Order: sequence, then structure tokens, then C-alpha cells
Amino acid sequence: MCKDSFDKFCWALLAVALSVLVAVLVLNGGRDNKSGSGPNKALEREMAYYARVELINKLYGPVDKLRSAGSNQEALLKLDELNRKYPGEAHGHILQGLILQNLGAPDEAIASFVEGIRLNGDYVDDKSPLSRRREIQRLVDTSAKDITARIAANPGNRTLAGQLQKINYLKSRLAGGCE
Repeated sequence: MCKDSFDKFCWALLAVALSVLVAVLVLNGGRDNKSGSGPNKALEREMAYYARVELINKLYGPVDKLRSAGSNQEALLKLDELNRKYPGEAHGHILQGLILQNLGAPDEAIASFVEGIRLNGDYVDDKSPLSRRREIQRLVDTSAKDITARIAANPGNRTLAGQLQKINYLKSRLAGGCE
């Protein structure tokens, strides 16, 4: 079989290649990276999402307690502080919308909801632990009737037209539309 030096060289090269292949398989654990990392990445994303939800509940918990206790003014002050500290966080805008809705300021509440939903659409998703879909839907339903009556009384008002546009945005997001 090994008649000359070329044959010996080929057999040696084949042995080295096989040993490298075995070493790679042993070090990799016999797993394919693509199939092994898919479920792990999904699990990591889910864990990060729930960790984020817990952090939001911890940060905004005092505001929610104040709101539930009826101290809306204090809750707005605390919320303003948190919104300045975390400007890209949607939860502050959603809570602000809920507080403004309780205070009887539906136009400002709608603006806060729009800003919050633009930052994070989970607040209109029924399956999300952050969902505030029912509250937003209730406000949109009552405000849509009110705004159409106000526009009919004053058709040239651009502020009212902008408010109707925000209501329509919320309606589309509640219906399952995306940005």
C-alpha cells in the first residue's frame, strides 16, 4: 500500500486531517451552532423581556401606587422626574396618559398614549404583561365621538384635526396595525 514517499505523505496528510476533524467535533460537543443557539437565543430574549418588565414595575411602582391611591398630582410630579431620567421609556408616557385621563384631560392623555405606543407597541398587545389596551380603547371610543362633534362645530381648527389624527393612529394600532 505505501509504496513510495508520495503515498506515505498522502496517508500522513489524511491522518492529520482526520485527527483535526475529530478534535473539532470533540471541542464543539457535536452540536451545530445554528440549531443549538436558536432556542437559547429565544430563551435569552424572553428572559430579557421579563427582566425589563420587572425593572419597569420596580421603577414605576411608586407612581402606580400614588395613582391608585388617588394622589394624581403627586404621581405626575414623580412621573415627570422619572421621564426626565428615562426619556426613551414608554411606560412613563402610558402612566401619564392614565393619570391625565383620570384628571379629565382626554386630549393630553391621548397625546401621552400616542407617544408611549410609538416608543413601545406592547401596550396595545393583549398578550403582553404591559398591556393597557382596555384603558386606551375606552379613551379612544369616548374621545372619537367628542372630537368629531367638536370638528363639526369648528371645521377649520387645525388643533382638532391633529387630535383626530392621533385618535386615528391609536385606532389603527388597536386594530393591529403597525407604524
